[in-house]
Amino acid sequence: MLRDKVVVVSGVGSGLGRTLAVRCAEAGADVVLVARTASYLDEVAKAVEETGRRALAVPTDITDPDAAGALVTAALDAFGRVDTLINNALVEPPHTELHDTDLDDVRLGMEVTVYAALRLSKLFTPALRDSRGSIVMVNSSVLRHSKRACGAYKIAKSGLLAAAQMLATELGPEGIRVNTVAPGPMWTDKVKGFIGELAAMRGLSLEEGYQEVAADMDLRRLQTPEETADAVLFLASDLARAVTGHCLDVNCGEYHH
Repeated sequence: MLRDKVVVVSGVGSGLGRTLAVRCAEAGADVVLVARTASYLDEVAKAVEETGRRALAVPTDITDPDAAGALVTAALDAFGRVDTLINNALVEPPHTELHDTDLDDVRLGMEVTVYAALRLSKLFTPALRDSRGSIVMVNSSVLRHSKRACGAYKIAKSGLLAAAQMLATELGPEGIRVNTVAPGPMWTDKVKGFIGELAAMRGLSLEEGYQEVAADMDLRRLQTPEETADAVLFLASDLARAVTGHCLDVNCGEYHH
């Protein structure tokens, strides 16, 4: 799906970011890996290279304009082109109601989730114009609900969706597509720990806790990071060449939109 493309993935860590990078490589792409923590990048770069594709690890604080500019230069120096930018970076939101949330925490969420994604999108626009490429924003099913203690997260992710929609309108005439994937909770070690902890507090097993959460999904299960990544790959690929400004929900049917 991405044969000989060059894909930039921000927010590469041990979760979805790693899966995105490896799935892009398995689909035929060379991958530029972006995160603040170099140790994550080195491990993921090895996994990418094991697929037979090339990896470039660029430790970057994407909230720093100079560092973000250096990232673009490094990517183009290494590969000569960029076909897709996947904005996956985020900061863990405070799990508190808005009236108990420090505004600095809300501001930090906007800085990493919205402003940094917009910064990278703007900086990579010339390269994406040349390749008639695409941008994919990784969002969240928090867009579809207003559950308590999700306020700061929803504010940031709603801003990211608005940015994606406006960029789709503005960059479309230049041949650049901009789309969004909004995943629900994924069955990762982090989610397993969270569900397991809540279940144990009520004397339930992890499996019983999982089934309670999954009962809200039409498919009666949580999706995997690989399934979320596959939706991103679709939007980045030529199979979605007529799709832009779209937000694709990947939540096993927890919400309909």
